[in-house]
Amino acid sequence: MTNNDTINNTERLARVLKVLGDSNRLGIALSIGKDSRSVTEIVNASGLSQTLVSFHLRIMREADVVRTERNGPFIHYSLSDPALLEVLFELSRMINGKRLRIEKTPEPTVKRAAELKTGKALK
Repeated sequence: MTNNDTINNTERLARVLKVLGDSNRLGIALSIGKDSRSVTEIVNASGLSQTLVSFHLRIMREADVVRTERNGPFIHYSLSDPALLEVLFELSRMINGKRLRIEKTPEPTVKRAAELKTGKALK
């Protein structure tokens, strides 16, 4: 790996970390989890307005944190690399002393969104 590769990799990492440094975007990433979610599902999970969710998703898409897939009239969002979720959970464990539980939920819940926004780890 050349010095330029290292710089480029560092810059990409810094960009992703900056994007996820916003608590709303971090909550959106966690609410997407391992699944693919529509904007409506993300709105319901996050408690944010549709306008705000769409704004943050655009930033996340431009930073290659999320990818999109059209399903009929709906656009579904998923994490570009599901391994990101593991990294976020490990960081949470390091910072909060607990590991967030990874689970596949059929529908995001308001309670989960509130826990994500407040930074409380799920049991």
